[in-house]
Amino acid sequence: LGGSDTVEFPIKFTPKYAGCYHCQILLKSSCDIRVYEIECVVNAEQADAQLEFLTPAYQTVTQEIPISNMSSQDWRFEAVLEGQCFYGPPVLNVRVGETAQYPLTFKPVAE
Repeated sequence: LGGSDTVEFPIKFTPKYAGCYHCQILLKSSCDIRVYEIECVVNAEQADAQLEFLTPAYQTVTQEIPISNMSSQDWRFEAVLEGQCFYGPPVLNVRVGETAQYPLTFKPVAE
């Protein structure tokens, strides 16, 4: 048995959006049928963001942060806020094709 028992099967996948993509590949020959299930998970590029809060001393300010879901599944986020004086809901749900606003609030306790 000098030959290889593997065959390369190149696939080109060009997704438009982040999400989970499912595919079935059916291979047939005169003596065999095979079905391969493929799942591709695409993550969006991570972008750096910066928010600047300007408010008079002791005044509360809230910034609505838009979260757009262009994937094929509903999203459920758990928010973990670090730093003093920042508040927001612990959970945010974003349905497929929708944009939800995450209200980040800053309540300063000193100048």
